[in-house]
Amino acid sequence: MPRKVTINMVAERAGVSRGTVDRVLNQRPHVRPELYDRVVQAIREMGYVPPKEDQSIALGLGSGHIMEKNRMLGVVMPNWKGYFRSEVMRGIKDARELLQNYFIDVIIEECDTTLPEESIERLENLVQQGAEGISICAMEHPLIAQKINELSEKGIPVITYNSDISDCNRLCFVGQDLAASGRVAGELMAKYLRPGDQLIAAVANPNFHAHRLRLQGFCDLLYEKGFQKSSIHMIETYNDYMLTFQNVKDVLRQVPEIKGVYMANHSVSGCAEAIHSMGLTGKIHVISHDLTESTKRLLKSGRIDFAIAQDIYQQGYLPLLELRKYLNKTGPWKIEASRQKIDIICAENIYL
Repeated sequence: MPRKVTINMVAERAGVSRGTVDRVLNQRPHVRPELYDRVVQAIREMGYVPPKEDQSIALGLGSGHIMEKNRMLGVVMPNWKGYFRSEVMRGIKDARELLQNYFIDVIIEECDTTLPEESIERLENLVQQGAEGISICAMEHPLIAQKINELSEKGIPVITYNSDISDCNRLCFVGQDLAASGRVAGELMAKYLRPGDQLIAAVANPNFHAHRLRLQGFCDLLYEKGFQKSSIHMIETYNDYMLTFQNVKDVLRQVPEIKGVYMANHSVSGCAEAIHSMGLTGKIHVISHDLTESTKRLLKSGRIDFAIAQDIYQQGYLPLLELRKYLNKTGPWKIEASRQKIDIICAENIYL
């Protein structure tokens, strides 16, 4: 349940000091008209009840003024399941509970497909429900970028999380430096392999910004180390276990000299199982992303060597808090936390 509205909460909503709210309540001089109006509006919106009856009367509130409808923020979730969804939802849930204290509701639209048309439809649904700001994780596509630009022109800020959408007027991106995380994976792989060695690089979908940037960073690092494009065998897996298993196994059969696999996407277990089925566990080095429960087990068992972790919980949590701050701003706005640290996880530090 939301806690009792305080003067400090009214001050934050109005973008003024606590002292300004106190002067308005007590009808003291030296308050600019526009600030006075903002404070009264915040009092009405939040349902703040002044401690004295005459204060309510002086502000034209009466003795039982009714709080206006809560403000709304929206989230567009991709059609991902398992670890990603549970961690993002955990962050959204905690943000929602915090924002209830400021009379802000959070509404969620979950996609069933990766089609850009559906992401656009979900954005429009949120707008129709009254969302004043939106966070979104979606495939990079010109139509989605165009929709974000339209919302920006209407004064509805949009924050991307986990995977960015370029060439649009999104407010900011909350997530890991994806190209940098790919370069870290490339540096690790280069410690095991030499230029000329053969390896596999797997990506779910090249249209997904996060995976594409990871792969770009990984390859760029290896090229700098002297590896050739012909040594890196690219496959697409669409985050599907069986497709990953089959595609990795096919390359291993065609190129028995493979010494490493880079998984820029999910379904790492499919990759590990393909290697195991060929009797190559321990002979092929595997580097992946994201510390799922499955990845932890694979690290412990020695089936993969390293995982590059990111804080997915914060990607659900932070955009909503940043949207609230932006909507309440009275001056220049600057995001405090968008890029996340890059953690290298092995079997020995999984639970540290």
